[in-house]
Amino acid sequence: MASRVLPLHSASDNSDSEGGPESDPEMEGHSLRVSGGKDSGYSDVDSSTKPANPDSLREEVLPAVAASYRNILKQIGEDPTREGLLDTPMRAAKAMNYFTKGYQETVSQVVKNAIFNEETDEMVVVKDIEFFSLCEHHLVPFMGKVSIGYLPRGKVLGLSKLARIVEMFSRRLQVQERLTREIASAVWEAVSPAGVGVVVEACHMCMVMRGVQKINSKTVTSSMLGVFRDDPKTRTEFLCLVKG
Repeated sequence: MASRVLPLHSASDNSDSEGGPESDPEMEGHSLRVSGGKDSGYSDVDSSTKPANPDSLREEVLPAVAASYRNILKQIGEDPTREGLLDTPMRAAKAMNYFTKGYQETVSQVVKNAIFNEETDEMVVVKDIEFFSLCEHHLVPFMGKVSIGYLPRGKVLGLSKLARIVEMFSRRLQVQERLTREIASAVWEAVSPAGVGVVVEACHMCMVMRGVQKINSKTVTSSMLGVFRDDPKTRTEFLCLVKG
């Protein structure tokens, strides 16, 4: 089987229990349509609308979040009125707004019309998609790279949309296991392929900056759906392409 491997740099347990993904409430009620060709899917900029400024998202909550940060500064013994900290609460509020902007997006909004009819059954792999997220247990970062593979069944997804799916789910409070599964489920729902494989490798600051403080440790998770789970040869091919 021929394969298409493309490195892309963008802004669970080892496998799911079923051959297909669990239902994702985030995607219910949304219909993903096949494109007439308006968006090539290779561009990081939407062809019809200008991307919203992430700092403008949920602006109404910024004063309350900033007040909470100001109180945290007081509780740890700092003086929030000193020069270096005067604007820190609002800066931190805007940063947290950006770090969690994925809550304002859905799969259908991210994918838009970048789904194309294409009679191909060759594996598509996009590897080393960089991501940054926040651990929901300690609110400290974890970051790394995602590799996605899928086996098309009459429809393909614009390549940049794979990176946008990673961005959407990583810009939420996360655990790596769930992030891996959500990415795989989103690709499955978007183009109904014969199979999907996702591998995530990340470094967690909760293990580096605190606790056991193991600076060289990495966590690897995977999610395999469809033939990637059921067919050892397909799964092996995908994993070899990811590691190669």
